[in-house]
Formats: sequence, C-alpha cells, structure tokens
Amino acid sequence: MTTKSPQKRALSDAQELLFYAYRAFTAAPDAMLDQRGWNRVHHRLLHFIGRDPGIAVNELLDKLGVSKQAVHSPLKALVEAGLVETAPDVADRRVKCLTLTDAGRQLELALSSPQFVLLEEVFARCGPEAVKGWEAVMKAMAQR
Repeated sequence: MTTKSPQKRALSDAQELLFYAYRAFTAAPDAMLDQRGWNRVHHRLLHFIGRDPGIAVNELLDKLGVSKQAVHSPLKALVEAGLVETAPDVADRRVKCLTLTDAGRQLELALSSPQFVLLEEVFARCGPEAVKGWEAVMKAMAQR
C-alpha cells in the first residue's frame, strides 16, 4: 500500500475537486450541445466570438491556443447553422473576421446562463474573500 505525503494528497484532492467542479460547470451546456451533435469547442468559439465581435480568426486561434485545423470543422458548422457570420477585415481583406448573429448570441446566452447561475450561487455562498482567492488561482493557472 502506497501512502502519499500530506502535500501530494492535498494536490491530488485539489485536482479531483477541479475535475468535479468542471463537470458541474459544463454539464448543462454539454447537454444542450449534445442535442445538436456538438461539443465544448463550439461553446468556446461562441463565447470568445461573442466577447469580441469582429475578432479575426488568427486572434481567436491565439486566444484558444489551438490550430486552424482544430477549429475548422466546428467553426464551419456554426457558420452553416447561421450562428456566426464571417466578413473580411476593412483594413486587410485577407483577414477573416467573425461575429455572432442574433441566433448565435441567443445560443451563447442559453449555453452560458446555467454557468452564470452556478457561479452566482457559489460566489454568494462562499463570500467575496473566497472569490478573490479563486480568481487569483484561476488567473495564475491561465497564465501557465
């Protein structure tokens, strides 16, 4: 029988909590996406395009940290579904810019609303100091 040091046990517990929290955070949107035969990549695309209307494809790829090949099919599906519009950049017509349509904004809100509700409930229960600590941890992880 192998025993973990208290530090390794704490890290393992933190990892497990992160897995469970992410499952809770993504459950409702995943179910909605599954009805369309889509996945979390579609939600991420809608999220980032919605937060930055007119974002260039290359900028989006940088934010997501993925290749063109990784988003080609999901992005194409969103465009074909009438949720994302593409337009050439006014300064450089070779650059393709992305914007959500009204239907895209509605779907993005439907996908994100359960997550907002969950965050609101948890933040209210845990209090502002815990939220500040959580934000510091998430920012530090995101910068890795």
